[in-house]
Amino acid sequence: MAKKTFVLPALADFFSTYLPKTRGLSENTSRSYRHAFKLLLLYVYGRRRVPFEKIEFTHLENGMVVEWLNSLEEKRECSTITRNQRLAAIASFAKFALRNNFDGALSFCAEVERIPKKKTCKRAPAAYMTREEIAVLLRLPDLGRKNGRRDRTILSTLYATGARAQELCDIRVCDVRFADPVTVALKGKGEKTRVVVIPEQCAALLKRHIECEGAHNSAQDSRCHVFSSQTHEHMTISCLEAIVKKYIEMAKTLRTDLFRNNYTPHSFRHTIAMHMLDSGIPLPVIKTFLGHASIATTMVYVAADFELVSKYLKDKDPYAAQEIESTQEQGIVLPAFLR
Repeated sequence: MAKKTFVLPALADFFSTYLPKTRGLSENTSRSYRHAFKLLLLYVYGRRRVPFEKIEFTHLENGMVVEWLNSLEEKRECSTITRNQRLAAIASFAKFALRNNFDGALSFCAEVERIPKKKTCKRAPAAYMTREEIAVLLRLPDLGRKNGRRDRTILSTLYATGARAQELCDIRVCDVRFADPVTVALKGKGEKTRVVVIPEQCAALLKRHIECEGAHNSAQDSRCHVFSSQTHEHMTISCLEAIVKKYIEMAKTLRTDLFRNNYTPHSFRHTIAMHMLDSGIPLPVIKTFLGHASIATTMVYVAADFELVSKYLKDKDPYAAQEIESTQEQGIVLPAFLR
């Protein structure tokens, strides 16, 4: 029997069997792991010029993983938290390969185990937008253009639902229920689904967007994603980030008195949480709306405004104590299980 020294066979088993069946991890976690290995394999190819199917465990040794992690921070400007998440994915695979007797994995696993997690600085409270900033931002997209109408719908839906970036990208037509009230089903962490009610104005934008896209015409189309890019039916997080960045930069130019922070798609989630809290909505309700497993998470989430939280706890609730847009880069086609 040929020795299993190549990385791809081990990776194929890792993604097809170990993660979904043995570990029972969610698709979102598997997607994050796949993204990490896309970046790693592309980096190794760029450094070694070894075809993907010829990459062996030895190609990942002698400091290669650390070199790659450093490049994520230095060249791709990833945060320390993201670096540690990428390392966790590699470490999980290394242990899997070693346990399943993939020859050549021993040295690789030992080297990965010696790579320490990088200490993270305590993060400043996430920035959130004022109601005036939200109002200004939602008026910026050009409704005379198709992309402008789509973008206003995206910005409005981000704010109205408190959706994480991936949750918004994953919304399908069948997830939107046009009843009274209009609701959107969001698939969050751990494959948990929560249903949120959206206001009439956002509902009208969503309805028009879906109708204009023609995705409401058949049962089959109901599985289509609500938001797409110019090149993909399923919008990616990087595309969503670019859309938000475009309008934030536009807003900074038009309103120099506002928009002093670099807001991201996640800022909308923090913003709606703060606005709900300011309106006197109980923390347990906000917890459910955001899909947090524990109210302690919600408390941390809204701790940016200590006065507001303190006021709420005193007056309202004395019991209350989250790149690669395609699978091709430089004309290189990645293995099918990583796409």
